[in-house]
Amino acid sequence: MRRLSFAGALVVLLASAVLAQAQTYPTHPITLIVGFPPGGPTDTLARLLGEGMGRALGQTVVVETVTGASGTIATGRVVHAKPDGYTIGIGNWTSHIGSPAIYHLDYDVVKDLQPISLLAYSPLWILGKEALPPKTAAELITWLKARKQPTTFGTVGTGSAAQLAALSFANAIGVKFEYVPYRGAAPAMQDLIGGHIDLSCLEASATLPDVQAGKFRAYAVMSEQRWPKSPNTPTMIEAGVPGVSINFWHALWAPAGIPKPVVDRLDAAVMAALGDPGIRQRLETLGQVIFPRDQENPTALAAYQKAEAEKWWPIIKAAGIKAE
Repeated sequence: MRRLSFAGALVVLLASAVLAQAQTYPTHPITLIVGFPPGGPTDTLARLLGEGMGRALGQTVVVETVTGASGTIATGRVVHAKPDGYTIGIGNWTSHIGSPAIYHLDYDVVKDLQPISLLAYSPLWILGKEALPPKTAAELITWLKARKQPTTFGTVGTGSAAQLAALSFANAIGVKFEYVPYRGAAPAMQDLIGGHIDLSCLEASATLPDVQAGKFRAYAVMSEQRWPKSPNTPTMIEAGVPGVSINFWHALWAPAGIPKPVVDRLDAAVMAALGDPGIRQRLETLGQVIFPRDQENPTALAAYQKAEAEKWWPIIKAAGIKAE
């Protein structure tokens, strides 16, 4: 009986300590880990988010870059960090959907992370070199189906959203592409401008200036709705290819086991940051679409990631995509 009483008292004591720690959180700077290079969309979003969250939390949010293996090294750092709210990570479709399906990881990207919030997305779109005969998405599909010689398609990253978008597009219209792999979007863009490849699928926000300058043509966005930054560009669904949509989305996670009051504080800080008019304007200028407020919470992120995994993991497996 005494043992049971002692055990019960210990549980209460530990719970009280955790609660007290959560109530005073945060007491020192928070590290926000980014798995992609500085200057890219993930890094830029992280710095803007960290700025707003820091104000809401009353502590500095320090952005730390940990690149490699398509974001999985950074995610691993978050997974294995102490679950106290002082190490969090920003990830995207590649790091939390595509890469976990092709890399052998020592963690489960769903079970070993605590969702915090969906943040923002920018669509991918199908791009063609300026000299291609088709002028519209419908014309492109007709031209591809009738074409006898191989059509070259530049892809970026094994298991990336761009590669899966290209694969799903090809499967949906019944054509085959000759894929040309690139290590980054910049060299793929240069070869598209130079006319060395026919098509590519890249992030819209990063390539809009070149589209507007007429260096290559945007045929259709791969999202379910039109992109506000280019409202005259149709979706692939509108072009007659139902079911072909993919968003390059970003979200925030913490290690599993983090106290719920800390999760709530982080979630509230995200809402405050994304609700800040200045931050919203800067993100929208960059072409990012902020998720609706009712999706900026742990439950919504968990459901969204689960749905994305159920959609894309079987496709990746069926395609036999392997890590390089």
